Amino acid sequence: MCGVTGWVDWDRDLRCEVTLVEAMTETLYRRGPDDGGVWLSQHAALGHRRLAIIDLAGGVQPMVARGAAGEPRAVITYSGEVYNYRELRAELVARGHYFRTASDTEVVLAGYLEWGAGVAERLLGIFAFAIWDAGSEELLLVRDRLGVKPLYYAATPDNLLFGSEPKAVLANPLFEREIDAEGIAELFAVPTAPTPGHAVYRGLREVLPGHTVTFGRQGVRENRYWALSSDPHTDDLPTTVRTVRELLEEAVRSQLVSDVPLGSLLSGGLDSSAVTALAAQYSPDKLATFAVDFPENEGAEVLGAWNSTSDSPYAALVAEHVGTQHTRIVVPSTELLQHRSIGLAARDRPGWGEPDVSLYLLFRGVRAHSTVALTGEVADEIFGGYPYFHSPAVTGAFPWTAGKTAPAALLRDEVRAEVRPDQYAGDRLHEALAAVPELPGEATEDARIRRISYLALTRWLPAMLDRKDRMSMATGLEARVPFADHRLVEYLWNVPWALKNAGGRPKGLLRQATADLLPDEVVNRPKSGYPASAGTAYGDRLRLELADLLHRGGPVFDLVDPAKVKALVHRGMPLPGPRAAPHPTGGADFLLAVNSWLQDWKVRIR
Repeated sequence: MCGVTGWVDWDRDLRCEVTLVEAMTETLYRRGPDDGGVWLSQHAALGHRRLAIIDLAGGVQPMVARGAAGEPRAVITYSGEVYNYRELRAELVARGHYFRTASDTEVVLAGYLEWGAGVAERLLGIFAFAIWDAGSEELLLVRDRLGVKPLYYAATPDNLLFGSEPKAVLANPLFEREIDAEGIAELFAVPTAPTPGHAVYRGLREVLPGHTVTFGRQGVRENRYWALSSDPHTDDLPTTVRTVRELLEEAVRSQLVSDVPLGSLLSGGLDSSAVTALAAQYSPDKLATFAVDFPENEGAEVLGAWNSTSDSPYAALVAEHVGTQHTRIVVPSTELLQHRSIGLAARDRPGWGEPDVSLYLLFRGVRAHSTVALTGEVADEIFGGYPYFHSPAVTGAFPWTAGKTAPAALLRDEVRAEVRPDQYAGDRLHEALAAVPELPGEATEDARIRRISYLALTRWLPAMLDRKDRMSMATGLEARVPFADHRLVEYLWNVPWALKNAGGRPKGLLRQATADLLPDEVVNRPKSGYPASAGTAYGDRLRLELADLLHRGGPVFDLVDPAKVKALVHRGMPLPGPRAAPHPTGGADFLLAVNSWLQDWKVRIR
């Protein structure tokens, strides 16, 4: 999937900064272990780390388009996959473009020369890339419609730094590692509802999903090239079921393009099973499938309503039913402990703790067999599969946080007075609801679901996609998301709630659209969340480390009140954590990560 980075500066000759640009690029090595390179000019420098997926020999980057005299016209550093690149290539050839490689990168670059920033609207896929236009001396940053692939930047009037991950920007001493009141609020008040564009570090931004950012001598310009549109849905149930099936088939089929081994994650839930079944139909070879499992969970009681049933029997059932080569990636507690630091290292900020580590270890196991994996994410957001879709109307909190205590409860009183976490969370919710594209005259229940769907797509989904991207790319695995195909998302956005729950069942529409592909046990399986280990070793270690931190102190206590932490520990209660799903280790994991981040990343509290 690759890693991209770069630097535009009007006051420096960047041809003299090769060492620093190379250092920025090397921070992204895990995203692209196959190759790397930089391109330098007086005012622009681009870096690239490559994970080779298509045209293994020809897609080397940064890639330069040259004029008749050999002068650079435009240079691209690109991350992602454009699934319709062959169709675009044929159109561009008909328009007179000549291609030297078989890569999708060159198609995107030629598309820019033909259509300018409008090339983004023609791309079907997941992508984040930068193009330096040598003639206009402007940098174009582009991010895909749903924000599957990340892209960060920090701009001043004189320069702009960008990267696939914050670490690439942090590697440049021009960027100061600071967190202010807004960053603290993002971490502690809305950790599962990140504000679009906000990146925790002061001065660091994310390119918004479906947006471009242009930087030139006149400064920064943002442009939105994609947005959801609310329109009446006129299809009846059979037509809707058929259309969903056709759109999902096309999404899966298009995402099988690869010159390297490709597999599919298979939890045994409806979403990943549907993707796997379709991929197995269209794959020219026997499809490889993968699932995570924990040895400590053998014979253990279920871990609450969110993990109500074990995944393993269902995954095995689907694998046998559709004929895949299935592998269980077993993750013991010793491995979780050994790799605890990966969440912070991959995210460049405190994350979700144990689920980050187990997902990383799952992806690492997949990477031993495949370079690309299809996943089932985004189905719950577009079909309304989460429990909060079935709860009462939104009143004062993001639906998945209702009734839960955020880590902001632990802040020192003076920090709370400065950050105002409750007001911050409320303001972010109000802003999100104000942006919902309403449909005049829509039934009350459908209007309620539309608002929740918008919150899910714009506030909950970014947190999920961020986790998936960081943990997969930390292993050099490209994770593709067929349910994020924007054509499917656009269609389902306007499907009424009664049709989404066809037959009176959650996600009934998806169940009906894929029922012929799967065993009845899977079609009828209730929602079950990402699994967690029932082992105690991880939690035991955290308690010891937390006790030690409380004893010796640390920079986290510049933000968090140790007395509040001690009171909860003394009562044997779990600390409030950053995740929507409760877990006894989440809060302690988070505090320890915040302390390491402030200390080891040398982040200054402003």
